[in-house]
Amino acid sequence: MIRSTICVRGWTKTVRPPVEYTDALKVKQMREYGESGSTSQYQEDHLISLELGGDPTDTRNLWPEPIKRALVVDQIENELNRKVCEGSLRLAEAQRRESQLKHEDG
Repeated sequence: MIRSTICVRGWTKTVRPPVEYTDALKVKQMREYGESGSTSQYQEDHLISLELGGDPTDTRNLWPEPIKRALVVDQIENELNRKVCEGSLRLAEAQRRESQLKHEDG
C-alpha cells in the first residue's frame, strides 16, 4: 500500500487538509496549550507526518509547532520517508522514531 501512497511523489498534496482548517485549529490549540506567541510563528504540524502515513485531519495528530523547529523536523521526516520507501526501515519503526522525536524534542 505504501508504494501507492506515501512513496509516490506529490501524494501528500492530495491528502493535506486545507489551510482554512489548519489555521483555525492552530488558533484554537495555541489558546488551549497556553501559547502566547504570534500565530505567524507557528505552523499546524502532524505528529505523525503525512509522509509517514499520519492522519491528515485528526486533531490528535495535529499541533502548533514553532516554524523554526518545523523546518528542522521536516528534513528528518523526509529522511525517514526515504528510508521507508527504499526498504531500509519499516514504516512502524519510522513512525515510532518520529513520535519519539516530537515528544522528546518537540
